[in-house]
Amino acid sequence: MARMTVRLLVVDDDPLVRAGLALMLGGADDIEIVGEAADGAQVPELVDRHAPDVVLMDIRMPGVDGLTATERLRARPAAPEVVVLTTFHADEQVVRALRAGAAGFVLKDTPPAQIVDAVRRVAAGDPVLSPAVTRRLMDRVADAAPGPGQRRAAAAARLSALAERERDVALAVGRGRSNAEIAAALYMSLPTVKTHVSRVLTKLGLNNRVQIALLVHDAGLLDGDPPG
Repeated sequence: MARMTVRLLVVDDDPLVRAGLALMLGGADDIEIVGEAADGAQVPELVDRHAPDVVLMDIRMPGVDGLTATERLRARPAAPEVVVLTTFHADEQVVRALRAGAAGFVLKDTPPAQIVDAVRRVAAGDPVLSPAVTRRLMDRVADAAPGPGQRRAAAAARLSALAERERDVALAVGRGRSNAEIAAALYMSLPTVKTHVSRVLTKLGLNNRVQIALLVHDAGLLDGDPPG
């Protein structure tokens, strides 16, 4: 079966970076670069005009930065997925972008094939970082986060809205398990797991599995797990 063509918008203030990304990603037969932007302020208009499936978004830009642009974009209905581009893997802004609904992040020095794979995976509905990476990232910025106790209580309160099996699935997502692994561990069929994941996202008002993992982390439900 032929792959679906992924429509991609590239956002970076450096024209050389944009050109390199466009050359690299445009060379994939299933990715189409539908637009480029040098500032987050241009993103809404370009999204409306070109309807991309994925936005590859630099965080640090003059004017409207990538974090603000991601928050605004993901708040819109039927928003495209966002992959954050960054030079730092332990950046509080990356965590904020993930909380806003970004499906993951890639470092700018990531090998080209992995960036191409990340775009494909996000377009298919998969996050591009494991919850274990998310946990390490959050742990490195947690000390600077205001009100960690309040955040934990708020996260636990949100998760209390889940039914028992939904909570089990959410915890498994937080541990980085795939749908197939969750099905095996919880003795469910794969369609049942997918249904539970969809219900968890709907009940909690979340966009993707990364946000489930973040919420489980915030609630302290992974504290007894090995860092992985």
